[in-house]
Amino acid sequence: MNFSLPSFFKKDSSQQIKRDHLPLRLFNSLSKIKETFEPIKPGTVHMYSCGPTVYDTAHIGNLRSYVVSDVLRRVLEYNGYTVKHVINITDVGHLTSDEDSGDDKMMIALKREGAPITLTEMKKVGNKYIKEFKEDLKDLNIKTPFAFPRASEHIEGQIAFIKTLEEKGYTYALKDGVYFNTNMFKGYGALGGITREEADTVSRIGKHEDKQNQRDFALWKFSTTKTPSGKDLGWKSPWGVGFPGWHIECSAMSTQYLGKQFDIHTGGIDHIAIHHNNEIAQTEGVTGKKFVNYWLHNAFITIENKRIGKSEGNAIYLRHLIDKGFPPFAYRYWLLTGHYRSPINFTWEALEGANSSLIKLHKQFLDLGSQNGKIDVSYQERFERFINDDLDTAQAVALLHELMGDESVNKKNKRVTILDMNRVLGIGFIESYKQMETILKGETKKVEVKEAPGAVQELLKEREVARSEEDWKTADTLRDKIAKKGFEVSDTDKGPELTKKQ
Repeated sequence: MNFSLPSFFKKDSSQQIKRDHLPLRLFNSLSKIKETFEPIKPGTVHMYSCGPTVYDTAHIGNLRSYVVSDVLRRVLEYNGYTVKHVINITDVGHLTSDEDSGDDKMMIALKREGAPITLTEMKKVGNKYIKEFKEDLKDLNIKTPFAFPRASEHIEGQIAFIKTLEEKGYTYALKDGVYFNTNMFKGYGALGGITREEADTVSRIGKHEDKQNQRDFALWKFSTTKTPSGKDLGWKSPWGVGFPGWHIECSAMSTQYLGKQFDIHTGGIDHIAIHHNNEIAQTEGVTGKKFVNYWLHNAFITIENKRIGKSEGNAIYLRHLIDKGFPPFAYRYWLLTGHYRSPINFTWEALEGANSSLIKLHKQFLDLGSQNGKIDVSYQERFERFINDDLDTAQAVALLHELMGDESVNKKNKRVTILDMNRVLGIGFIESYKQMETILKGETKKVEVKEAPGAVQELLKEREVARSEEDWKTADTLRDKIAKKGFEVSDTDKGPELTKKQ
């Protein structure tokens, strides 16, 4: 199948399409209302998204944030803006507890994988999960950001940030680290309208007796772990060997790449009460300027009305969807059928329905032929009205179905109008089409396991039993065991396929 992109969809299309855009309105978590978007610099948008802590695989709930930020970026580009998007990588500093205690999550990964406790090994573990994360983004057709800055590679900038806060009187030292005094920042808790009493309640599971205020947070934590050579694990700083706090990395890296003030910051709603309020306090404490103009937060995905999480024991990963025969586009499409600020409940039946709808759309698209006409202005205006109303993708998807069935629009015009919509929806009518093309052609690889050793085949059988029982943790463990024996396993609609590692 050869698909040619119309000339006006190619690079610099915003300069080639001359039309007036409807106002773009976004719900700002800071003001709690929809606001008309106005960039700091005309024609350009700087946007930062809180990225993953790379101590484990990101589950499908985590990935919703990046689909949302991708849709936002596409909507901005659809409106003619040039977007500079940054997603950070947390590979140090994220503790297991909200009370500034517990292990660094990267340390948990080292212990889990039986690796030596060193910064070098910590980086190796991070590399493994960064690779997985980037592959997930690619599978979900998420545009590559301008940068993926790693916390461990920006330690000097974080130290400089803390030193400035210290000079301005925002910090104090305790036996376990250096802390930010939230009483020194008058606007603390403005994001989400968190009062001081609420912040004390929601931000701490337990109390840190030495803190001046329970909502104060760590900027630098002193090392409590030794390397195999007997040295303190961590980086040198003016306060002692240790690690930066989780929050300081986002302030240091976002301002380094996007400036002291920038347009949009995105993340999950779980970041509002603590992480993002802390970012605002420490950044504005350093710069004396408003940090971010627009804050956008997506709601959670639930399974059986429970939040998805590793601690809940119900984490589902993108590879599990693929193992069951669903293309990642089906998950992206399913997300688009709901509003990003509304919680949605994941079920396999819902995903099956989304996949069927997506396949139907693609079959209908193929029936339109390969020639492009002119964009149907009435549909384009309605589409833009939906997406510019706080990213209402649910209405936009419904409109796509309406257009597909509208016989009053000729095939050439319909085709090019769908491609125009796909610039925002990103569900594969052109870019990354291979996922859907393979399904529509019915192409699946022949299952060949005869040459595999008996032990590998036994592991494969055990894995199939685990998958049938939806015991994903066991299935993943068995996949790893198969990999250690020199085979890679992939799943097709006809069963598992083993390939010999090269």
